[in-house]
Amino acid sequence: MKPALQLKLSQSLTLTPQLQQSIKLLQLSTLDLNQEIERFLQDNPMLEREEDEGGEAFPQQSEAAPATQAEAPEHGAEEAPGEGAEPDFDADDALGDSYWNEASGNRRNDGDDEFDPQANVAQIPTLREHLISQLGLLPLSQRDRAVATLIIDALDEDGYLTTPLEEIFELLPESLREELEIEIDELQVGWQLVRQLEPCGVAAVDLQDCLTLQLRQLPGDAAQRLALEIVTNGLDLLANKDYSKIKKTLKCDDSALRAAQEVIRRLNPRPGAAHGQADTRYVVADVVVKKQRQSWIAQLNEAAMPRLRVNELYANILRQQRDNGTGLSGQLQEAKWLIKNVQQRFETIHRVAQAIVEKQQRFFEHGEVAMRPLVLRDIAEELDLHESTISRVTTQKYMLTPRGIYEFKYFFGSHVETDSGGECSAIAIKALIKQLIQSEDAKKPLSDSTLAEVLGKQGINVARRTVAKYREALQIPPVNQRKSL
Repeated sequence: MKPALQLKLSQSLTLTPQLQQSIKLLQLSTLDLNQEIERFLQDNPMLEREEDEGGEAFPQQSEAAPATQAEAPEHGAEEAPGEGAEPDFDADDALGDSYWNEASGNRRNDGDDEFDPQANVAQIPTLREHLISQLGLLPLSQRDRAVATLIIDALDEDGYLTTPLEEIFELLPESLREELEIEIDELQVGWQLVRQLEPCGVAAVDLQDCLTLQLRQLPGDAAQRLALEIVTNGLDLLANKDYSKIKKTLKCDDSALRAAQEVIRRLNPRPGAAHGQADTRYVVADVVVKKQRQSWIAQLNEAAMPRLRVNELYANILRQQRDNGTGLSGQLQEAKWLIKNVQQRFETIHRVAQAIVEKQQRFFEHGEVAMRPLVLRDIAEELDLHESTISRVTTQKYMLTPRGIYEFKYFFGSHVETDSGGECSAIAIKALIKQLIQSEDAKKPLSDSTLAEVLGKQGINVARRTVAKYREALQIPPVNQRKSL
């Protein structure tokens, strides 16, 4: 077979570095965007934050859409700014490419104290610290205190001792056993000592044990005694709200059972949870929704928008020396790409947010029951963007409204057809189900079938299984667990 040359024409789609960066920035949350910008600031000397020095601090952006207008120039994340363009060495033009930057959500000037969201938060001692501090107040020997500390260290975050004492004893190093002369009996004594500490119910082995410890600390009236019997012999029946069987087994009437149930309701099933360290998560709103005249509009949150510009000193050096092998021309182009991509990101977020607000005007007026059905394709077709772009914009982007802060994706949902030929949002149906359950008779709660019938009378045809699915999504228990005396 003789070798030969052949020409072949083909088309392929490639993503330029500028386009890849634009897509990456678009899908980042505001906090992640701030971290990404910090990395660029460290790596690229041509890029710097724009400082407020008084007067006309930030030049007007001809290409930036006003925050109160929805008609921004049409563009999407798939557009590559400056694709194929040669580096521009005009310092004045370079300095014009600036944009907001302060993704932390806290604007401050030089000399201001840095805002610490946890500066005024009281530090709650851990469960271990709380229990050991109580041991310090007791007249214990060093050996007894060490044994009690072993028990405390074995407690879980809710304050339960889920590890058997025999297993704790086996896990102790042989040297420690010999040094403290610990036997299994000493662990038993130390466990009983810890069970007497506050919060009451700590070091219990299970829920029944925890509630029993707390009930024994209450005054011994009729309600306390019946509550102790229920916890000891009928806790599963109480959990399933099988009141008839409880009354038959314990030979009590409705009023006595109601009083005992109230006593049990005041107990704490997780005594150690109050001393747990909560994982605080902060959300920065990208858009603020306000009402102007008779309509609702979306405005970009300036406190969450980056403010970047090209470094004036290096831009002047580059204009005078035309690079001379310093590599600044490439870094200048990268800085300008980043500034334009960040600007384009917020313009796209604003356009999508305004389109969502226009579609969901009734939600902002009347709440969840007025939510309209909406899918990504509706916004994509209106803004002439791809659905993937809308998906990136609505992920981890948040909207601050008078009704609370919501992720963009919250406003999208499936729909159910009504008898009148219209459509009802799944979120609106969930809100109706929640309202019906909140207003139901606690002695005769509404079943899923009854809820479906009530919704059907309002023109919303949903199956019982659909109602059950929505109810579970709302974390509302089934009818048998909602029943009360």
